[in-house]
Amino acid sequence: MIGGNLKTVLVPLAPGFEEIEAMTVIDILRRGDVKVIVAGTMDGPIEGRSKIKVVCDINISQVNPEEIDMVVLPGGQPGTNNLKKSPRVMSIIDNVHKKNKYTAAICAAPTVLSAIGILEGKIFTSHPGVQNELTMGQYSEERVVIDGNLITSRAPGTAMEFAMKLLEILCGHDEMEKVNKGVMAMLD
Repeated sequence: MIGGNLKTVLVPLAPGFEEIEAMTVIDILRRGDVKVIVAGTMDGPIEGRSKIKVVCDINISQVNPEEIDMVVLPGGQPGTNNLKKSPRVMSIIDNVHKKNKYTAAICAAPTVLSAIGILEGKIFTSHPGVQNELTMGQYSEERVVIDGNLITSRAPGTAMEFAMKLLEILCGHDEMEKVNKGVMAMLD
């Protein structure tokens, strides 16, 4: 669990993001009173892979990486590739990682972390469809994998477990249990 009062999590969104993964993480963390900044890679609403449009809090250019405790990358295509195309997103992730803060990715998004070298020497997971693109580190088929400050998960179907684990890391087991009393997720 991270020390201090309010935790700040960045969820960058690029066109084609996976809505279930992004919205589940944002919702669960906000229920736990985590400050979640949803930052778009472009101005205006960002359209997900299923054509759901999301109005972001700010543009990624306005994010101060020094204020971020964790960055969480939703998967989806072409969203994941669009995240990789954003120099600002890549710079923020690299900054957060180098400060030994948390980086988290689900589905295809571990490929973004791989492009920066964050997966090297780590145990991680991803959607099976991108497993062959992830050649560094040790691949796991677990639904949620934690290796130090790296948290990864597999797909939209694991988004709730992933989000609850992120909340537990940020705010502790009691807060995660408190939030789960309201949403009644199956966690075991």
